[in-house]
Amino acid sequence: METKKSESRPMTPERRKRINRLKKIIAGTVLFMILFPILGCVVLGVMLYRTNSSAERMSEQITFMEKALQESADEKERIQELLRIDGEIRQEAQAGIEYEELPGMEDVPEVDAETEDGIRRVYLTFDDGPSIYTEELLDILAQYDVKATFFVTAKGKEDYGDIYRRIVEEGHTLGMHSYSHEYSNIYASLENFQEDIEKLRNFLYRETGTVSRFYRFPGGSSNTVSATDIHEFIRYLNAMDIDYFDWNVSSGDASSVRLGSDEIVDRVVREIPSRRVAVVLMHDAADKHSTVEALPRLIEEIQGMEDGTEILPITEETMLIQHVSGE
Repeated sequence: METKKSESRPMTPERRKRINRLKKIIAGTVLFMILFPILGCVVLGVMLYRTNSSAERMSEQITFMEKALQESADEKERIQELLRIDGEIRQEAQAGIEYEELPGMEDVPEVDAETEDGIRRVYLTFDDGPSIYTEELLDILAQYDVKATFFVTAKGKEDYGDIYRRIVEEGHTLGMHSYSHEYSNIYASLENFQEDIEKLRNFLYRETGTVSRFYRFPGGSSNTVSATDIHEFIRYLNAMDIDYFDWNVSSGDASSVRLGSDEIVDRVVREIPSRRVAVVLMHDAADKHSTVEALPRLIEEIQGMEDGTEILPITEETMLIQHVSGE
Protein backbone atom coordinates (compact mmCIF):
# COMPACT_ATOMS: atom_id res chain seq x y z
CA MET A 1 0.00 0.00 0.00
CA GLU A 2 2.89 2.39 0.87
CA THR A 3 4.50 1.69 -2.51
CA LYS A 4 1.33 2.47 -4.35
CA LYS A 5 1.03 5.66 -2.41
CA SER A 6 4.53 6.75 -3.35
CA GLU A 7 3.94 5.92 -7.02
CA SER A 8 0.78 7.93 -7.08
CA ARG A 9 2.45 10.90 -5.30
CA PRO A 10 2.11 13.99 -7.46
CA MET A 11 5.29 15.48 -9.08
CA THR A 12 5.75 18.64 -7.12
CA PRO A 13 8.27 21.34 -8.16
CA GLU A 14 10.41 20.55 -5.11
CA ARG A 15 10.50 16.86 -5.97
CA ARG A 16 11.38 17.65 -9.61
CA LYS A 17 14.34 19.79 -8.41
CA ARG A 18 15.60 16.96 -6.21
CA ILE A 19 15.40 14.50 -9.11
CA ASN A 20 17.19 16.92 -11.50
CA ARG A 21 19.90 17.54 -8.90
CA LEU A 22 20.36 13.80 -8.46
CA LYS A 23 20.65 13.37 -12.25
CA LYS A 24 23.34 16.09 -12.42
CA ILE A 25 25.30 14.43 -9.63
CA ILE A 26 25.14 11.07 -11.40
CA ALA A 27 26.13 12.65 -14.77
CA GLY A 28 28.98 14.57 -13.15
CA THR A 29 30.23 11.42 -11.45
CA VAL A 30 30.17 9.48 -14.73
CA LEU A 31 31.91 12.32 -16.59
CA PHE A 32 34.58 12.54 -13.88
CA MET A 33 35.16 8.78 -14.05
CA ILE A 34 35.68 9.13 -17.84
CA LEU A 35 37.86 12.25 -17.83
CA PHE A 36 40.07 11.37 -14.85
CA PRO A 37 41.83 8.43 -16.55
CA ILE A 38 42.26 10.53 -19.73
CA LEU A 39 43.81 13.42 -17.80
CA GLY A 40 45.97 10.95 -15.92
CA CYS A 41 47.26 9.52 -19.18
CA VAL A 42 48.04 13.01 -20.52
CA VAL A 43 49.96 13.93 -17.36
CA LEU A 44 51.85 10.65 -17.38
CA GLY A 45 52.68 11.17 -21.08
CA VAL A 46 54.12 14.62 -20.40
CA MET A 47 56.12 13.28 -17.46
CA LEU A 48 57.41 10.40 -19.58
CA TYR A 49 58.48 12.80 -22.37
CA ARG A 50 60.35 15.02 -19.93
CA THR A 51 61.96 11.98 -18.33
CA ASN A 52 63.12 10.69 -21.73
CA SER A 53 64.53 14.12 -22.67
CA SER A 54 66.34 14.35 -19.35
CA ALA A 55 67.66 10.82 -19.79
CA GLU A 56 69.01 11.67 -23.23
CA ARG A 57 70.81 14.75 -21.89
CA MET A 58 72.20 12.73 -19.01
CA SER A 59 73.34 10.04 -21.44
CA GLU A 60 75.24 12.63 -23.48
CA GLN A 61 76.89 13.99 -20.34
CA ILE A 62 77.78 10.50 -19.13
CA THR A 63 79.33 9.64 -22.51
CA PHE A 64 81.36 12.85 -22.47
CA MET A 65 82.52 12.33 -18.88
CA GLU A 66 83.43 8.68 -19.54
CA LYS A 67 85.63 9.82 -22.41
CA ALA A 68 87.17 12.55 -20.28
CA LEU A 69 87.83 10.08 -17.46
CA GLN A 70 89.43 7.62 -19.85
CA GLU A 71 91.61 10.37 -21.30
CA SER A 72 92.50 11.47 -17.79
CA ALA A 73 93.48 7.92 -16.84
CA ASP A 74 95.61 7.58 -19.97
CA GLU A 75 97.30 10.91 -19.23
CA LYS A 76 98.07 9.92 -15.65
CA GLU A 77 99.68 6.69 -16.88
CA ARG A 78 101.74 8.68 -19.37
CA ILE A 79 102.89 11.12 -16.67
CA GLN A 80 103.81 8.25 -14.34
CA GLU A 81 105.83 6.62 -17.12
CA LEU A 82 107.62 9.89 -17.89
CA LEU A 83 108.46 10.35 -14.22
CA ARG A 84 109.77 6.77 -14.03
CA ILE A 85 111.96 7.25 -17.10
CA ASP A 86 113.19 10.58 -15.81
CA GLY A 87 114.10 8.98 -12.48
CA GLU A 88 116.08 6.26 -14.23
CA ILE A 89 117.91 8.83 -16.36
CA ARG A 90 118.78 10.91 -13.30
CA GLN A 91 120.15 7.83 -11.54
CA GLU A 92 122.36 7.14 -14.55
CA ALA A 93 123.49 10.77 -14.56
CA GLN A 94 124.50 10.49 -10.90
CA ALA A 95 126.62 7.50 -11.88
CA GLY A 96 128.54 9.70 -14.30
CA ILE A 97 126.58 8.92 -17.48
CA GLU A 98 125.64 11.98 -19.56
CA TYR A 99 122.00 12.39 -20.50
CA GLU A 100 119.76 14.78 -22.36
CA GLU A 101 116.98 16.48 -20.35
CA LEU A 102 113.47 15.30 -21.20
CA PRO A 103 111.28 18.08 -22.64
CA GLY A 104 108.89 19.60 -20.10
CA MET A 105 110.92 18.50 -17.06
CA GLU A 106 112.74 21.82 -16.71
CA ASP A 107 112.12 25.39 -17.77
CA VAL A 108 111.30 25.89 -21.43
CA PRO A 109 114.33 27.34 -23.26
CA GLU A 110 114.06 30.90 -24.53
CA VAL A 111 115.37 29.92 -27.99
CA ASP A 112 113.00 27.96 -30.21
CA ALA A 113 114.01 24.41 -31.06
CA GLU A 114 115.05 23.69 -34.65
CA THR A 115 112.69 21.45 -36.58
CA GLU A 116 114.33 18.46 -38.20
CA ASP A 117 113.06 19.21 -41.70
CA GLY A 118 114.14 22.86 -41.63
CA ILE A 119 110.60 24.14 -42.29
CA ARG A 120 109.46 27.22 -40.39
CA ARG A 121 105.98 26.71 -39.00
CA VAL A 122 103.77 29.70 -38.25
CA TYR A 123 100.59 29.36 -36.20
CA LEU A 124 98.13 32.26 -36.41
CA THR A 125 96.04 32.30 -33.22
CA PHE A 126 93.07 34.48 -32.28
CA ASP A 127 91.97 34.99 -28.66
CA ASP A 128 88.68 36.20 -27.13
CA GLY A 129 86.25 35.37 -29.96
CA PRO A 130 83.77 34.85 -31.39
CA SER A 131 83.00 38.47 -32.18
CA ILE A 132 81.24 40.54 -34.81
CA TYR A 133 84.40 40.17 -36.94
CA THR A 134 84.91 36.39 -36.74
CA GLU A 135 83.09 35.68 -39.99
CA GLU A 136 85.21 38.31 -41.73
CA LEU A 137 88.37 36.65 -40.40
CA LEU A 138 87.09 33.26 -41.56
CA ASP A 139 86.30 34.65 -45.02
CA ILE A 140 89.87 36.00 -45.36
CA LEU A 141 91.40 32.72 -44.18
CA ALA A 142 89.23 30.81 -46.67
CA GLN A 143 90.26 33.17 -49.46
CA TYR A 144 93.94 32.34 -48.85
CA ASP A 145 93.26 28.68 -47.99
CA VAL A 146 94.91 29.17 -44.59
CA LYS A 147 93.98 27.38 -41.37
CA ALA A 148 94.30 29.09 -38.00
CA THR A 149 93.55 28.49 -34.32
CA PHE A 150 90.76 30.20 -32.39
CA PHE A 151 90.98 30.25 -28.59
CA VAL A 152 87.36 31.09 -27.80
CA THR A 153 85.23 32.12 -24.84
CA ALA A 154 81.49 31.54 -24.39
CA LYS A 155 79.87 33.74 -21.76
CA GLY A 156 77.15 35.86 -23.38
CA LYS A 157 77.86 34.25 -26.78
CA GLU A 158 75.17 31.59 -26.89
CA ASP A 159 73.93 33.02 -30.20
CA TYR A 160 77.26 32.35 -31.93
CA GLY A 161 76.61 28.61 -32.41
CA ASP A 162 76.94 28.88 -36.20
CA ILE A 163 80.34 30.56 -35.82
CA TYR A 164 81.74 27.89 -33.47
CA ARG A 165 80.55 25.24 -35.92
CA ARG A 166 81.99 27.08 -38.92
CA ILE A 167 85.42 27.26 -37.24
CA VAL A 168 85.42 23.48 -36.88
CA GLU A 169 83.82 22.67 -40.24
CA GLU A 170 86.35 24.78 -42.17
CA GLY A 171 89.31 22.94 -40.63
CA HIS A 172 90.49 25.46 -38.06
CA THR A 173 91.47 24.42 -34.55
CA LEU A 174 88.97 25.23 -31.80
CA GLY A 175 90.83 26.01 -28.59
CA MET A 176 89.61 27.16 -25.18
CA HIS A 177 90.32 30.56 -23.61
CA SER A 178 88.05 30.19 -20.54
CA TYR A 179 84.26 30.34 -20.41
CA SER A 180 83.91 33.77 -18.80
CA HIS A 181 87.33 35.44 -19.27
CA GLU A 182 86.86 36.89 -15.78
CA TYR A 183 90.34 36.76 -14.25
CA SER A 184 89.20 37.36 -10.66
CA ASN A 185 86.86 34.37 -10.80
CA ILE A 186 88.89 31.95 -12.94
CA TYR A 187 92.12 32.34 -11.02
CA ALA A 188 90.58 32.55 -7.53
CA SER A 189 91.00 28.82 -6.90
CA LEU A 190 91.63 25.49 -8.59
CA GLU A 191 87.94 24.65 -8.13
CA ASN A 192 86.89 27.80 -10.00
CA PHE A 193 89.39 27.06 -12.76
CA GLN A 194 88.11 23.50 -13.16
CA GLU A 195 84.47 24.59 -13.19
CA ASP A 196 85.17 27.25 -15.84
CA ILE A 197 86.98 24.83 -18.16
CA GLU A 198 84.40 22.06 -17.78
CA LYS A 199 81.61 24.53 -18.50
CA LEU A 200 83.33 25.76 -21.66
CA ARG A 201 84.35 22.29 -22.84
CA ASN A 202 80.81 20.96 -22.42
CA PHE A 203 79.37 24.04 -24.16
CA LEU A 204 81.66 23.64 -27.17
CA TYR A 205 80.92 19.90 -27.33
CA ARG A 206 77.17 20.57 -27.43
CA GLU A 207 77.58 23.24 -30.10
CA THR A 208 80.10 21.50 -32.37
CA GLY A 209 80.37 17.84 -31.37
CA THR A 210 84.10 18.44 -30.85
CA VAL A 211 85.98 17.88 -27.60
CA SER A 212 88.56 20.67 -27.46
CA ARG A 213 91.95 19.73 -26.00
CA PHE A 214 93.87 22.99 -26.40
CA TYR A 215 93.87 25.86 -23.92
CA ARG A 216 95.31 29.35 -23.61
CA PHE A 217 95.39 30.98 -20.21
CA PRO A 218 93.77 34.43 -20.14
CA GLY A 219 96.82 36.67 -19.86
CA GLY A 220 99.10 33.71 -20.62
CA SER A 221 100.57 31.16 -18.22
CA SER A 222 103.01 33.86 -17.05
CA ASN A 223 100.24 36.25 -15.97
CA THR A 224 100.73 38.06 -12.66
CA VAL A 225 97.02 38.21 -11.86
CA SER A 226 96.37 34.66 -10.66
CA ALA A 227 95.77 34.31 -6.92
CA THR A 228 96.60 30.61 -7.20
CA ASP A 229 99.90 29.00 -8.14
CA ILE A 230 99.70 28.54 -11.92
CA HIS A 231 101.30 25.10 -11.58
CA GLU A 232 98.13 23.80 -9.91
CA PHE A 233 96.20 24.70 -13.05
CA ILE A 234 98.91 23.17 -15.24
CA ARG A 235 98.74 19.86 -13.35
CA TYR A 236 94.96 19.81 -13.83
CA LEU A 237 95.31 20.47 -17.58
CA ASN A 238 97.89 17.69 -17.87
CA ALA A 239 95.60 15.27 -16.05
CA MET A 240 92.77 16.16 -18.45
CA ASP A 241 95.04 15.70 -21.51
CA ILE A 242 94.69 19.37 -22.42
CA ASP A 243 97.72 21.09 -23.98
CA TYR A 244 98.15 24.77 -23.18
CA PHE A 245 99.78 27.20 -25.58
CA ASP A 246 101.22 30.64 -24.99
CA TRP A 247 102.90 32.62 -27.80
CA ASN A 248 106.35 33.76 -28.85
CA VAL A 249 105.28 36.41 -31.38
CA SER A 250 102.84 39.17 -30.40
CA SER A 251 100.96 41.33 -32.88
CA GLY A 252 100.56 44.04 -30.25
CA ASP A 253 96.87 44.41 -31.04
CA ALA A 254 95.97 44.16 -27.35
CA SER A 255 98.16 47.05 -26.22
CA SER A 256 96.64 50.15 -24.67
CA VAL A 257 97.76 52.13 -27.71
CA ARG A 258 95.66 51.06 -30.69
CA LEU A 259 97.90 49.96 -33.54
CA GLY A 260 97.10 50.36 -37.21
CA SER A 261 97.06 47.36 -39.56
CA ASP A 262 100.49 48.21 -41.03
CA GLU A 263 102.06 48.33 -37.54
CA ILE A 264 100.55 44.94 -36.67
CA VAL A 265 101.95 43.37 -39.85
CA ASP A 266 105.39 44.93 -39.36
CA ARG A 267 105.64 43.72 -35.75
CA VAL A 268 104.78 40.13 -36.65
CA VAL A 269 106.87 39.93 -39.82
CA ARG A 270 109.86 41.38 -37.96
CA GLU A 271 109.68 38.65 -35.28
CA ILE A 272 108.96 35.53 -37.36
CA PRO A 273 112.38 35.15 -39.06
CA SER A 274 114.06 34.52 -35.68
CA ARG A 275 111.74 31.58 -34.98
CA ARG A 276 111.55 28.10 -36.40
CA VAL A 277 108.18 27.65 -34.66
CA ALA A 278 106.20 30.89 -34.38
CA VAL A 279 102.94 31.06 -32.45
CA VAL A 280 101.44 34.47 -33.24
CA LEU A 281 99.11 36.14 -30.74
CA MET A 282 96.21 38.13 -32.20
CA HIS A 283 92.73 38.97 -30.98
CA ASP A 284 89.21 38.50 -32.32
CA ALA A 285 87.17 41.21 -30.62
CA ALA A 286 84.75 44.00 -31.39
CA ASP A 287 87.45 46.69 -30.93
CA LYS A 288 90.08 44.90 -33.03
CA HIS A 289 89.10 45.62 -36.64
CA SER A 290 92.69 46.69 -37.37
CA THR A 291 93.61 43.02 -36.88
CA VAL A 292 91.08 42.05 -39.54
CA GLU A 293 92.49 44.70 -41.86
CA ALA A 294 96.04 43.43 -41.25
CA LEU A 295 95.30 39.76 -41.89
CA PRO A 296 95.41 39.66 -45.74
CA ARG A 297 98.78 41.44 -45.98
CA LEU A 298 100.14 39.44 -43.04
CA ILE A 299 99.29 36.15 -44.77
CA GLU A 300 100.85 37.35 -48.02
CA GLU A 301 104.04 38.45 -46.24
CA ILE A 302 104.38 35.09 -44.45
CA GLN A 303 103.63 33.05 -47.57
CA GLY A 304 106.22 35.13 -49.43
CA MET A 305 109.06 34.18 -47.08
CA GLU A 306 111.66 32.23 -49.03
CA ASP A 307 112.88 29.76 -46.44
CA GLY A 308 110.14 27.15 -46.47
CA THR A 309 107.54 28.80 -44.24
CA GLU A 310 104.13 27.18 -43.65
CA ILE A 311 101.01 28.53 -41.93
CA LEU A 312 99.30 25.78 -39.94
CA PRO A 313 96.61 25.26 -37.27
CA ILE A 314 97.71 23.98 -33.87
CA THR A 315 97.46 20.20 -33.58
CA GLU A 316 98.74 17.48 -31.27
CA GLU A 317 101.98 17.50 -33.30
CA THR A 318 102.67 21.20 -32.68
CA MET A 319 105.69 21.98 -30.51
CA LEU A 320 104.51 23.45 -27.21
CA ILE A 321 105.24 27.14 -26.72
CA GLN A 322 104.80 27.87 -23.03
CA HIS A 323 105.90 30.75 -20.84
CA VAL A 324 105.72 28.55 -17.74
CA SER A 325 106.78 24.96 -18.21
CA GLY A 326 104.67 22.01 -17.10
CA GLU A 327 105.66 19.74 -14.23
